[in-house]
Amino acid sequence: MAKDSGNIPVLSNSGEGLSRYLSEIRRFPMLEPQEEYMLAKRYVEHDDKKAAHKMVTSHLRLVAKIAMGYRGYGLPVGEVVSEGNVGLMQAVKRFDPEKGFRLATYAMWWIRASIQEYILRSWSLVKMGTTANQKRLFFNLRKVKGQIQALEDGDLKPDQVDYIAEKLGVSNEEVISMNRRLSGDSSLNAPLKADGESGQWQDWLVDDSESQETVLADKEEHNHRMDLLTDAMNILNERERRIFEARRLTEKPITLEELSEEFNVSRERIRQIEVRAFEKVQKEVQTAAAKALGNH
Repeated sequence: MAKDSGNIPVLSNSGEGLSRYLSEIRRFPMLEPQEEYMLAKRYVEHDDKKAAHKMVTSHLRLVAKIAMGYRGYGLPVGEVVSEGNVGLMQAVKRFDPEKGFRLATYAMWWIRASIQEYILRSWSLVKMGTTANQKRLFFNLRKVKGQIQALEDGDLKPDQVDYIAEKLGVSNEEVISMNRRLSGDSSLNAPLKADGESGQWQDWLVDDSESQETVLADKEEHNHRMDLLTDAMNILNERERRIFEARRLTEKPITLEELSEEFNVSRERIRQIEVRAFEKVQKEVQTAAAKALGNH
């Protein structure tokens, strides 16, 4: 993957650079489902770097779309997009075409996790953003403040604090603390001295432990996919759900023969129900994922 990443367009941090970059990535064609499946199979089975590179470049527009939603944190858009591309490459490396879902559905969580980890590293909130509630507050406070027209600097009004705390499921104290930090925090990339030659504040921060943000992001990505699957399975009737779970969601799938005896139908009938249930769940997950991406 790394060898091929050099051919991916690089975004500079100027306004003109963004326009040029978006124009460049639009030249890469979108993949049809069967083409994407075959490329993924070639990468999984033969470590085909060209296939992986084609999957990456065909999804650069997805990264750009997600990255644009994180422009409110005062960080260079080029770096945000670059981090999103890293998440995309990780998704391609881990993508299993046999699961039946499109790469975009799977990759969007990796892209967001990579971007969010970068943002947390770049703010002096790193030590705070270690719980699910704190991370949700960090990434949603601005949006909720915008909904209630509370974007001016300074402390929030008591009723605004109450509303935000209830909406995001955190304490009033956490809302007040996070709002003050977001309003007045300085960048870790700021120079120690005005001469610009003394290094940056982040150069003095040393932490050899495993990134808690990385662990949390990985866990949330997994939970997101499981939530989508669980919700999607609600459209199945009792028999479809039983067969789908027995054939697709267990480490040792139950055989068609055993299920045919359980339901007193032929093995071919069980296979047909399994395929139909899978198609219904797949469609429901893709619809929910697309809606979530559009609302981000």
